[in-house]
Amino acid sequence: MGNGWHEWPLMVFTVLGQCVVGAFIVLAIALLTRRSAEEYRRIHLSMFFLWVLMAVAFIASVLHLGSPLRAFNSLNRLGASPLSNEIGSGSLFFALGGIYWLLAMINKMPRALGKVWLIVTMLAGVGFVYAMCRVYEINTVPTWDNAYTAFHFGLTVLIGGPVLGYLLLRGANINGCGLRFLPVVSVAALLVSLSVVVMQSASLASINSSVQAASALIPQYGVLSVSRLVLIVLGLGCWICPLILRKRPAIASMVSAFVLVFAGELIGRAIFYGLHMTVGMAVSG
Repeated sequence: MGNGWHEWPLMVFTVLGQCVVGAFIVLAIALLTRRSAEEYRRIHLSMFFLWVLMAVAFIASVLHLGSPLRAFNSLNRLGASPLSNEIGSGSLFFALGGIYWLLAMINKMPRALGKVWLIVTMLAGVGFVYAMCRVYEINTVPTWDNAYTAFHFGLTVLIGGPVLGYLLLRGANINGCGLRFLPVVSVAALLVSLSVVVMQSASLASINSSVQAASALIPQYGVLSVSRLVLIVLGLGCWICPLILRKRPAIASMVSAFVLVFAGELIGRAIFYGLHMTVGMAVSG
């Protein structure tokens, strides 16, 4: 029994990767709307930080392998292994996004081609998150092999992605009516996430093997779930409170918002990894 903190490289990789995917979609939508050349330039400058964070996520995933020399071995069974597909799809998203950014920064990306490239990269990001979900669809791990895994991963995209995307757009001094819908997306996703947590908590009581019960895997499940909620609510508060007062959130406020939301999602991911349980000799429920 534990709480999954020993899997911190995977926690950072999955949460950060999903936040980057969500933020890229936000920035891509902003780029697909009609904007001035100066606004395009500022958005592309901000996009640089996405690829820095994506690099950090991949470095964390390499640390999980124990040795950086083993990193390329993870691609040996591309198309057949969910793990290889996860790394492959993540690398594809990273490459497409990075190449787009580089060409855009040196003014070698035609506007029409750039729009198509953005859409393809968004789809690659969604495919990356889907591939992450597939890694944990293991029939010998009943606490992961269910719809809750996809919900948790997808909701991280919808909670953390808009916060990070808004932060980068704020740093680029981008305005627009569409930005006011981003907090709505994060708040709605958080409400859905709370429902998922409650339903999953109830379902754990019905999963047990001959040697352990799923409900006993994380004794601090309630405390950790509340801690996650508090951090995310505080983070969204740093973002939404200035908007309620009809003020633009300061960059420092948005940085605090993302840090708090990211910390909350890390706790949620620690719970996820802490719920690892193999079937043993039998599973009932």
